[in-house]
Amino acid sequence: MPASFPETAISTERLLLRPLAEDDAPGLAEMMADELVLAWTDLPHPFTEAYAADLARTHAPAHRAAGRGILFAVTEHLTQRLVGLVELRNTDWRLRSTEISYVTASWARGEGYAPEAVLGVAQWLFEDRGFLRLELRTAAGNTAAQQVAQKIGGISEGVLRSAWIVRGESGEFTERFAGESRSDLILWSLLPEDLETPEPQPADRYVLRD
Repeated sequence: MPASFPETAISTERLLLRPLAEDDAPGLAEMMADELVLAWTDLPHPFTEAYAADLARTHAPAHRAAGRGILFAVTEHLTQRLVGLVELRNTDWRLRSTEISYVTASWARGEGYAPEAVLGVAQWLFEDRGFLRLELRTAAGNTAAQQVAQKIGGISEGVLRSAWIVRGESGEFTERFAGESRSDLILWSLLPEDLETPEPQPADRYVLRD
């Protein structure tokens, strides 16, 4: 059996990060139809409810079981509304290193949810799972993603030239867009020593499901 992450829920001040469920499919499909999500990610288009349900039912569990990473649905504590996704991928168990990506619903942007969710996952990785490196890769034109990396204390390590494909000019996706363009990626890293000393956390902050 390959090393893999346990099925986990992570609680932050305002958010609960939990396994994706089939009931999330309508909200997930709506979130992924946003132009900025389509422009900056490599997610399929159209991102249908059927695909979202299959992602929760099949692909996300297989991704975790194979040791490649883990996918979290990000929800508000107060409303249980889906505000985003956080995914760990390209996990190297020998190096104790993994890469994180994140998507935020259009209505939830500007509230600080993305850095709160990413920081919650980073603290879980370092404190609970013994990881030593977290990587973030942001398209050169995606300033919002870069701000998230900066807010959590990420260190820019350089540029991966022509390492990504964006849909639309300058990351603006439209239904009329008929091609793709290449983009540089900025590589960020976060190590345990980059984090501020955390305040004491409740014992049930991380809930293991298996």
